[in-house]
Amino acid sequence: MRSVPIIIIVLILVVGGIWFLVDRLDTPAEEIKEVNNSDMLESANRLAIMERDVNFEDGRKEFFAEPLDVGAYPGVVMIHEWWGLTKEVKDMARELAGQGYKVLAVDLYNGKVATSTADAQKYRAARTPEETTKVLREAVAFLKAEGAIKVASLGWCYGGGKSLELALSGEPLDATVIYYGQLSTDPEKLSALKWPVLGIFGGKDQSISTSTVREFDAALDRLGIENEIYVYPEVGHAFANPSGMNYAPAETKDAWAKTLTFLEQSLKR
Repeated sequence: MRSVPIIIIVLILVVGGIWFLVDRLDTPAEEIKEVNNSDMLESANRLAIMERDVNFEDGRKEFFAEPLDVGAYPGVVMIHEWWGLTKEVKDMARELAGQGYKVLAVDLYNGKVATSTADAQKYRAARTPEETTKVLREAVAFLKAEGAIKVASLGWCYGGGKSLELALSGEPLDATVIYYGQLSTDPEKLSALKWPVLGIFGGKDQSISTSTVREFDAALDRLGIENEIYVYPEVGHAFANPSGMNYAPAETKDAWAKTLTFLEQSLKR
């Protein structure tokens, strides 16, 4: 007698689970929304913006966002992670523009967006470092032509390394932001930096070791280059990428807050 209610309860749970799955399968894909880091970082209180695609002479198309109200704003060259100029990177450009910046999200893959590791490796290898640096320098020139009063570069992962490469290329900037990008620890090369540097890294990163980060930090200190280097001990590589699936929300939010503060202090004061 005591087992009957249990059987009934089990049947109700099983049937209910089946109906949930059927309902889920019938739900349009666009309504089953996974939360990316770019979604999580969206601010409710930001300036109205306007946006447009920018066509360059070599045929590439890049994404530009700026505050709607006319004013003197600093500029940011935003450099995508190794997937390319994705929707999520464009969302981050919109978010940063809403904080009072002219933002050009560059396209280093000439219109291609990777959907696999093999694609990303192929697109990344298609351009030499010299060619990508040329694209980034053109981005700086574009922002200055648009009236940017100061200019910084900001990139994630592959883009983080490119952010540093741009800074070391001889292009004068006002700030550099590196999210777990490939680093140089050569003091002679780093001496080209004449402005503040923000570095965001993961303590469990298998690509950018903590020892390399510490060596980079120490080299900047010895050269007297203003810097803020943060290592989040419990996360790995790419934890804050715009397209990331939000596995480290606390660290990602904290890193973005630090980024906004750094840009405010470096570009607006």
